[in-house]
Amino acid sequence: MTALTSGVAGAGSTGEVSGGNVAPETPVRAGRRGSRTWRWAVLLLAALYFLVPIAASVWFTIRDRGTGGLTAEHYTGIPGAEGFAETFGRSLTIAVLTVVLALLLMVPTVVLVELRLPRLRTTVELLTLLPLVLPPIALVVGVRSVLAWAPDYFFGTPLAEAFFALQRPSLPWILVLVYVVLALPFVYRALDAGLRGADLRTLTEAARSLGASWPRVLASVVLPLLRTSVLNASFLTVALVLGEFTIAQILGFRTFPTWILEISGNRPQLSVAVSVLSLAMTWALLLLISALDRRRAGEESA
Repeated sequence: MTALTSGVAGAGSTGEVSGGNVAPETPVRAGRRGSRTWRWAVLLLAALYFLVPIAASVWFTIRDRGTGGLTAEHYTGIPGAEGFAETFGRSLTIAVLTVVLALLLMVPTVVLVELRLPRLRTTVELLTLLPLVLPPIALVVGVRSVLAWAPDYFFGTPLAEAFFALQRPSLPWILVLVYVVLALPFVYRALDAGLRGADLRTLTEAARSLGASWPRVLASVVLPLLRTSVLNASFLTVALVLGEFTIAQILGFRTFPTWILEISGNRPQLSVAVSVLSLAMTWALLLLISALDRRRAGEESA
């Protein structure tokens, strides 16, 4: 009995005693503190990698070369800069049309694959991955070749007029079509991720049993269900269109990115200021989508 008592006392001497119970010490994992330090170091390096160039760009745009002081004239002068309103409006129109066409194409496709044709999921995934496999330069060279010979080959026919309409400088629809192809991987992935986390089959069957037509189901059931996914897909598409330079330059169309290159020769600070402002707008859109997503999650949990 004495030995048992001394053994219990000895056990309590190495831990905390609370209410007569012996609480063992919390084990500390070896290397835990070191892994946390490495995590912070990696995050710090990543932050420096992104923030230092941005900070240097901002400093370049607000520094007055003449006096050496600070100025905001390069930012305030953006709206009145020659060609800004025209090219930005054109690129924004192209972005909106690209978003509309991509969603009109992919929303019914992902719903059809999810409900009726699940065996074609792999095929659709491979088809939407082709724009990532095919280099954009090869795509634009092929499009340029077709645009070069098709009007002459079909001269005098409605098809030739259609090719001319696609290349109208005020609104180049050929860019819209090419950008829809380039945006397919991002749009499909965003929509497919939204569908995998929802019971779409039950909701659509319930709507159909109540007499709703398929267009009504898409508008009243599918789109509200995929609201966050649609916003993500739209954001990625707009960012792609507003930042795409190679295809527009090779095809000879004047868009927002090509305009930035045009003014970089004689007004470099203005071009960098426009780029910084575009980056800020992109981040603002991303934060807005994240806020809407968190708000929706909070409403669903409530």
